[in-house]
Formats: sequence, C-alpha cells, structure tokens
Amino acid sequence: MTRLKILFDEESETSAKLLGSVSCISEENVERLSEKSFSNGDFYIGEFKETLPHGKGKYTWLDGTVYDGDWEAGKLTGKGLLLWPSGAKYNGDISGGYLHGSGTFTAPDGSIYEGQWRMNIQHGFGRKKYPNSDVYEGEWKEGVHEGNGRFFWNNGNKYTGNWKCGKMHGRGVMEWVNGDQYNGCWFNGLRHGSGIYQFADGGYYFGTWTRGLKDGKGIFYPAGSKRPSLKKFCISMGCDGHKSALSQCSSLNFEECMVKKPSVKRSLSEKISVSGVLRSSSMQHKTAGNCRLSDSGRDLIHHNSSGTFSLDSDAGQSEVQENTAIVYEREYMQGVLIKERIRDYTELSKKAEKKTKHHVKETKKSSCVGILKGKNSYHLMLNLQLGIRYTVGKITPVPKREVRTADFGDRARITMFFPRRGSQFTPPHKSIDFYWKDYCPMVFRILRELFKLDAAEYMMSICGDNGLTEISSPGKSGSIFYLSHDDKFVIKTLKKSELKVLLRMLPKYYNHVKEHENTLITKFFGLHRITLPGRRKVRFVVMGNMFCTELRIHRRYDLKGSTHGRCTDKDKIRENTTLKDLDLSYEFHMDKSLRKFLFRQITVDCEFLKSQQIIDYSLLLGLHFRAPEQLNGLLEPPNMTPNVESSPAGQGVTADGEVLFPSKGLLLVAHEPSSVNTEPGPHIRGRALRAFSLGDKEVDLLVPGTGRLRVQLGVNMPAQANRKLSRDETDSAEVELFEVYDVVLYMGIIDILQEYNTKKKAEHACKSVKFDPVSISVVEPELYAKRFIDFLEQKVFPEQR
Repeated sequence: MTRLKILFDEESETSAKLLGSVSCISEENVERLSEKSFSNGDFYIGEFKETLPHGKGKYTWLDGTVYDGDWEAGKLTGKGLLLWPSGAKYNGDISGGYLHGSGTFTAPDGSIYEGQWRMNIQHGFGRKKYPNSDVYEGEWKEGVHEGNGRFFWNNGNKYTGNWKCGKMHGRGVMEWVNGDQYNGCWFNGLRHGSGIYQFADGGYYFGTWTRGLKDGKGIFYPAGSKRPSLKKFCISMGCDGHKSALSQCSSLNFEECMVKKPSVKRSLSEKISVSGVLRSSSMQHKTAGNCRLSDSGRDLIHHNSSGTFSLDSDAGQSEVQENTAIVYEREYMQGVLIKERIRDYTELSKKAEKKTKHHVKETKKSSCVGILKGKNSYHLMLNLQLGIRYTVGKITPVPKREVRTADFGDRARITMFFPRRGSQFTPPHKSIDFYWKDYCPMVFRILRELFKLDAAEYMMSICGDNGLTEISSPGKSGSIFYLSHDDKFVIKTLKKSELKVLLRMLPKYYNHVKEHENTLITKFFGLHRITLPGRRKVRFVVMGNMFCTELRIHRRYDLKGSTHGRCTDKDKIRENTTLKDLDLSYEFHMDKSLRKFLFRQITVDCEFLKSQQIIDYSLLLGLHFRAPEQLNGLLEPPNMTPNVESSPAGQGVTADGEVLFPSKGLLLVAHEPSSVNTEPGPHIRGRALRAFSLGDKEVDLLVPGTGRLRVQLGVNMPAQANRKLSRDETDSAEVELFEVYDVVLYMGIIDILQEYNTKKKAEHACKSVKFDPVSISVVEPELYAKRFIDFLEQKVFPEQR
C-alpha cells in the first residue's frame, strides 16, 4: 500500500510512511474490535482476523486518504475504493496493496481511466478520457498505448490502428474532420511506408511516406477518376515483397477501414486551395510546441514536451480535373515533388495488369526450395529461431579464447534434435520435428564479438516475439531471404555448393575481417542447417543488412562491371527493385579522401576474393536522395512542370579548382563521438573516416531533418549524383527537375560464395563463342577483379577533374 500512496500522493512523505503500518500492525495495538484508533492518528473500522485487518474494512489515514474495501491478512486485497486528498479516486480490484485487475481511476485533472491494471500501471484493455475531452480506447502496455486502439481528438479527428510506446506505429487509419483520410503504415507517430491518402473531394494518392513526408513513387487519381484495387496498387508500387507492404503492417482489414466517399466533380474555376491550418489538438492538455512544416507545405506534425502529438491533414492537395481519365505518376523526395508524368488511366491499367501477370509468374516460380510455402515457411522460420536461440545460449557461456584450427574442422558442429513435445535439452514448440546443425559455432561467436554484437541483442533481433519477415529475392539464385524485425539482419538460404565454399574459405575470411576492420565484404554471423521430415535439408547464413538505416533507400543497384544481360526490363521495375549496371544513369562525386579510402579497401577486398578463386560478386549500392534545396517549399501543380534548374555555378570550388564537397544540402562536420550514435550495428565498419574538405579530420554528416550521422566506409557516405538527361526524356511528358542531387551512399560487396570451378569454366567457354568475352559475367578471377575495380573507378565513382 505504501507504493500506492507514493504513486498518487507524492506530496505527503509522512503519510506515505504511516501507510506502511497497515500491513504490519504491532500486537500491542491490535485487539479483537470492529473499530480501532491508532496512536499515529490513523483510524480503522472493520473486521479482524487474529491480529490483522481481514475481510471488509475502512481505513482512514491521518492526512485524509481513505480506503474502503476488502482486506486479506493486513493487506489491501479484493475490491475497494481509494480516495486521496488531492481528489484522485480509484474504484476496482486491488491485490497485495497494488492496483491490479480491473478498475476506474479518476485523476485530479479530471482525466478518467477505465480498464485493466497490473502492479499500479495501466496494462491490458482500457479507455481513457483526457481533460481536453480527447479519448483513447484500446490496448495498453506498461502505462502507454501499445497494440490495437482508437484515439478520438476533441475536434473530431480519429485514428484507428496499431500503437507502440504511446505512438501510432504499424498499420492504421487516420480520419480528419474535413473528410480527408490516410490508410497505411505508421512509424513513431508519423506516416511512414506505403499508404493511400483519400481526399474529401474523392481524389486519391497511392504512394509511400517517410517520417510524415511523401517520399518515393506514387500515383494521384483526381476526383471522379477510376482507381485500382488494393492488390493492383501494391503490385504497381512494388511493395508486395518487403516489410513496407501494407499487408504486413498489421492484421487490420485495409478495404474495410477505407470509407467510401462520393466523388465530387468541379470545374477548373472551382479548384480548392486550402492552406495547411492546424485543426488538431494535442492528446494531452499540455501546450504543443516544436511545430514543423513539411517541405510540401501541407503536412503539419505538432509535438509537445511529453512526446504526444497531433496531426493535420493534407487538405488542399487534391486537384480536380475535367478529364477524369488522366492520372499522375509522381515521385517525391522528402515531401518535394521532383518528377511527374501525366498518364492515361487505360495505359496505366494495362501496365498494372502486365505487372500483375509477371508477379503471378514469379510467385509460381518461387524458388529452388519448394518446401518454403504456406505453413512450411512459417515452420521453417520458427525452427530457425529455436535453433539460433539454442546455439547462442549454449556457446556464449563458454570462456572466451583464441580461435583454434580445430574450430574450423569437420567436427566443429553442434547437432540437436527438436521434437515437438520437447526433450531434456529442448523446449516444446508449435512447429514440426526437425534436426538442427550449427557450423563452426566458436568461430562465429568470436566473429560476432569482433563485429561488436551483443549475444542477447542478436538473439532478440532474430528470435524475438516479432519474428522474421520473408522478402523477395533480388537475384536469379532462387534463394529465400528473411529480414529480422529490426532490419538489422538478413537470413539467406544457401545451396550445398555455397555452404562448402564458405566453410572452405572461413579460416581466410576470419583472418581478413580481423585484419581489415573497414572491409566492405559481407559480414557473416552464423551458418546453420535444418533437416525436416523426409530428410529435406535447408541451409542458412545470417548476414548483416547493409541498408539498416533510418534514411529511406530510394534506389538499389547490384553492380558487377559486366554488360551482358545487366539491365532490367522496365515493366518489371518496382519501388524496391534492385537495378543493374546498365540501369545506372548516375555517376557519384565524393570527397577526395573518402574516395581514396574507398578504393584502397575495394582493392584489398578484391585481392582476397581473387586469392580464393571467387567470381560473380558485386557491389550492392543503396542511394538516399536529398531533395534539391532550390525546390524546398515548391507546391505540386498538376498541369505544369517547373523549369529544369541546375546547381549554381562555382559553389564549393576553391581558387585552384578543387571541388569541396558537399554542397549546402548535406554538411560534413568534425567528428564528435558524443554527438552521434556509436552503437555497433550489423553494417557498421571500423572507425570514422577523414575528409579532405575538413583538413583530413574525422567527420560526421549533418542531414537536414534527420540529425547527425557517423560517416564510415560504406555507411552514411555523402556524395553528389550527376545524371545526364537524354533527348528522349526532355522531349517526353516525364521531366526530371534536377540533374544534380546530394545523396547518402550505403554499399558493400555481396555474393562472395561462387568459386571459379569446372562448371564456370565451361560456362565461360560456351558464352565466349556467342558474346564478347569481356562483356559476360563469368570470367577468370583475376580479370573479374580488374574489370570490377575499373568499372567502379571510371563509371561509378570517377575522380574529379
């Protein structure tokens, strides 16, 4: 009971101490009476059992606090009513002196919570009405909104969906009082991921958001025009295979949540122009602060000191057209419209239908592992989590030591049978019986420590309650990929031949990553095999996700340096498609020192791969574009395209003609360990890099609207992307507004498990007859490494002239 007193009436320390006497009344004060006054001024009237209050009773403390209800052995247990001098009141279940069970709490400020409690904290399902008449009803966890719930603002706005840590997070629907509605993904209280924005006049925008701003490709359907089904939208946006897909945000039914609005047709003279005026109140009565207006001039997000928020709609963005057959393909960067193409709805429908057919074909092909379907896929993920939890838990307590030759040998294995009912060594589980094999557990444990990964965090990322997400394969290998819930780790299925290559090269790989902390080569954290009933074997490798970043990756490229077959069919390109060499229309200019460090490490890594007779590797390159500074605040005209502009001449150039990067869009500053996140991650490499433009000092990167990031090799590297427009593009309806962009680069060398064996030599001989031997991917390791480096040096990251 002392805990209750301190929780709800902190102003009276003396009374809080006196409250403790209820559960430990001395024998000299206790008599078998129905009422009793105590020497400290407290008063009890009710039932006793032996020497302690037991049954029904009312206890009044000296300061005026009153409890009237059930007692058990001197403790508040059962149902009762608590009244505090401050005006607070609780009526409901109490257990062992704690608010525990169901009850109603009325706070001094007038807010009322009705629902479930656990150890004095709102936990479970409950409804809370705030002093300003805002209402939340739904699930709570440890005193904050978490799970499914609805929030009603006092001005009529409403949100229905998922919550996490008190903020909108996951899948949800926001309805504004003006009739606008957003249905899609949320992250940390902001629109983030795929979604549909429906305007009050009947217009729709299907697209993606990042931190509350439109970011990426989308399609705008004016009021009165036809719109595709949700399935077609997901496929056309390319979001069916990644975590950002609407279908993976939560279990809410998307179509049911979408409110049908009547279409409203207006003439051009009646177009609506509504400024972004705040229509929402904060969730609590505290004054809102730190108002931030988005680059588009429409999204308003208000935060206050308590971390609560309110939202405004995209009111006024819907444009009504006379021709309802016209739709607009758009691309945004941080809320700024950078590209727009006017399309006919019929043409767009045919394009979507083509993508749908292609998607069905890909689904039928699936992968070389035919067992990874439906329930089998779920069982496989569950088996993988059980096995990793078992292995890491078994190997972590072993005293740390140096790696021995025997740790790489054939006997360096952990094998265990996991029956469904459980065993002496394994827990019962809901999957099927399976055998688990872990390869070289001590080596991978030391590698994880070398990469500064905590064993507990590693297990929680992969084996936590949120599970794994299956993502589509970007290559021809047919491998299945799983992504951990926090995006830190990628788990890939391997062929038997790839497993053998990794085991063979593991001793050299270990020495290489130990000697070169800045290596760009894929980080491996574990190698496993699952044997299912029928002796079907599935092999996995756990790797770091190179694109684990808070910034949105707008483009992905897989670059090998070859040209034959290295382009992507335009009809197959989606939002998250990994493009190839011939699709790359940019060249990237970076700081002189950063470029030198980059190619020094690429050369070292290629020498290692060449020594292991490895080919077919590639540079996985991720680009985060920053919206051009000159376009900030630009509105989104439906019928006109802004003039093409270029960066002002002479900016960032010294008297000697040396280019000082970056421009004002991104800013390199001196490295301050206390100002950046130095927590090791699965893709973090080595120490901070040095930049020529700052006198070869270690640097951090300031990203507007995001914060300060640590610059490392292959991680958070700033550059300028230059793109030349073709004549066809400038003459078409599709216009790129800028040729030069500030970008943040993420990169690493992947697919390093293909050796130049007899089969590959035969493939080279066969293809050399039909095609140019230099253009094909399969060449001998020395030529492959040279061509790879030359392509990156000359075409991708050319030196400044």
